[in-house]
Amino acid sequence: MLLFLTAGFLAINNVAHAITLDELQQRFAHQPIVRANFTQVRQIQGMPQPLHSSGEMLVSQHKGLWWHQQKPFPLTLVLDDSRMVQVMPGQAPQVITADSNPQLFQFNHLMRALFQADQVVLEENFKIEFDDLGQEKWRLILTPKTSPLDKLFTAITLNGQANLNAILLTDRQGDHTELSFTQHRLTPEALSNEEEQHFKF
Repeated sequence: MLLFLTAGFLAINNVAHAITLDELQQRFAHQPIVRANFTQVRQIQGMPQPLHSSGEMLVSQHKGLWWHQQKPFPLTLVLDDSRMVQVMPGQAPQVITADSNPQLFQFNHLMRALFQADQVVLEENFKIEFDDLGQEKWRLILTPKTSPLDKLFTAITLNGQANLNAILLTDRQGDHTELSFTQHRLTPEALSNEEEQHFKF
């Protein structure tokens, strides 16, 4: 589920003055579609080597999130307002709905609020530390204070400049997951026919 918090942070216009969280929220809200490549590195305690994965993602304010892992094996996740679908080659799609798992979708609702950097929701659920680092760089540290996030994470740290560059997730088990984003594409501002198919099951 953590992957879904990334979408709204993936595009920020260049600015020459000090950046504020309110400005980020306004910019995120005006990005109808964001496409990007991702790499993920997960370091689990007791494992000598980190786990690596990579792929591409797309988030549409109207359709939801499409997360397509290509390596080390194909895996697709689709999340919209009413369901989460996991697809692996050669297997039937696994569908989880809001009715079958309301707690999961309460969590997802919060994650999707993060897409727009909704300051009200952030302040309700996190202790917030936002820093303008100069040269258009910024950092947002979120320390959970509500369930279920406070049971999962000690902190979520986002770093960006013109776009979101990285997210570091530190969980209660002492494990670390870092997501990096490259090749952000904000146009076209409408889904292609092929992209529309990503959300149809």
